Amino acid sequence: MRRFLIDTDTASDDAVALVMALKHPDIQVEAITLVAGNVPLEQGVQNALYTVELCDSQVPVYAGCAKPLMRSLHTAQDTHGTDGMGDIGLPLWGRTAANGHAVDIIINTVNRFPGEITLVTLGPLTNIAVALLKDPTLAAKIPRCVVMGGVSDYYGNVTPVAEYNLWTDPDAAKVVLESGLPLTLVGWDISRKYATFTHETAQEIRDIGNPLAEFCIDIQGAVTAFNQDVTQLPGFDLPDPIAMAIAIEPEIATAKTNVYVTIETQSDLCRGQIILDPLSLFQQPPNAIVVTEADQARFVALLRELLSS
Repeated sequence: MRRFLIDTDTASDDAVALVMALKHPDIQVEAITLVAGNVPLEQGVQNALYTVELCDSQVPVYAGCAKPLMRSLHTAQDTHGTDGMGDIGLPLWGRTAANGHAVDIIINTVNRFPGEITLVTLGPLTNIAVALLKDPTLAAKIPRCVVMGGVSDYYGNVTPVAEYNLWTDPDAAKVVLESGLPLTLVGWDISRKYATFTHETAQEIRDIGNPLAEFCIDIQGAVTAFNQDVTQLPGFDLPDPIAMAIAIEPEIATAKTNVYVTIETQSDLCRGQIILDPLSLFQQPPNAIVVTEADQARFVALLRELLSS
């Protein structure tokens, strides 16, 4: 069994990524930690607890940081719906998170299983940054950290050059990028190119015919409308699930580059933009593997397999 720890701001695509990990027979999810992002913290907690319950899982869910390190929270409820799950009337209330703060759970879990935890981050990096600031030894104890964040082709979804997760808390992203964590960055460009579902391909997933498959498609309605109006994609895309797929099966990333990456934190115009340095002009060693191409067919096949299990 592989041990995963998932940090998320659970909205509609995060929920699908959680389902993938929770249903995978070779993965033990040690904990799900919540950060404010797509939705306010408590809504994200309820969304994660609902998803865990739907998967018949007992994995604990912990609440973490309710705002970015140094900034106000700007949610993505315009993208995912007010409840983050497409506003389709799901009963997303009344559940209780496990005792403990997400940051402490991250620290304790990594120290309990040094060298064993695959850390998968699906939201802003606030919880991860605070954990690293509290315990800088964590970076050396995590063999792999897969981050859904950034855009390697500078084609953003919240500004022309920035992706939502890193734009929301660029200061936390800077801490993580400079921490020494073994990072794999899966940007929104990978989702846009390799994880967009048209009506026809979405219906093929829904036709699996079980409650999980129907749930994973039905909650994407708000994203579909947002993409039609704003990002001009022909359906909904699933950035967190394709990042999770690469965490589960690294070979789904068919092209990648090992490069020094930094992030803009000062400019209002370019806030959250990641800067790749392939020519080593900054004279810094590589600090991240950046995925540049992915196997769309294998991603969809893996999603189908896990939703059918």
